[in-house]
Amino acid sequence: MMNNNRRRNFRPRPQRNNFRRRNGSMNSNNGTNFSSNGNMNFNRNGSMNNPHNVEKTMQKFQQLAKDAQSSGDPVLVENYLQHADHYSRRLAELNKKSNDNSKNEKEDNSNNLLNKESSQTSN
Repeated sequence: MMNNNRRRNFRPRPQRNNFRRRNGSMNSNNGTNFSSNGNMNFNRNGSMNNPHNVEKTMQKFQQLAKDAQSSGDPVLVENYLQHADHYSRRLAELNKKSNDNSKNEKEDNSNNLLNKESSQTSN
C-alpha cells in the first residue's frame, strides 16, 4: 500500500511533431497512395519494372523452394513456389510489353521512312 506515495518513474514526454516522421509525403497528396489500377505502390522506385530484377527475384524464390524441399517443409516449398510463379508471370508480362513496344517502334520508324520518301517524290 505504500506504492501510492511513491513517485512514478514514467513521465509522458511532450509530443514532437518532427520526430521520426515517416511517410511525410502522404500529407501532400491527401493520403492517396494508389496507382491508376487501384493497387498500392509498395515499390516506388520501380525496381520490379526491370526484367533483370524480376528474373533475379524469381530465381531467388526457386532456390528458397529447393532449400525448403531439402529441409522437408512442404508448406514452405509451396509458399516459395507460389512467389516464384508470381514473378515468372510478371517477367512474361514485362517481356510481352517490351516486345510490343519494340514492334510499335519498328512500325513507326517504317511509317516515318515511307512518309519521307513519298514527300520527297511528290516535290
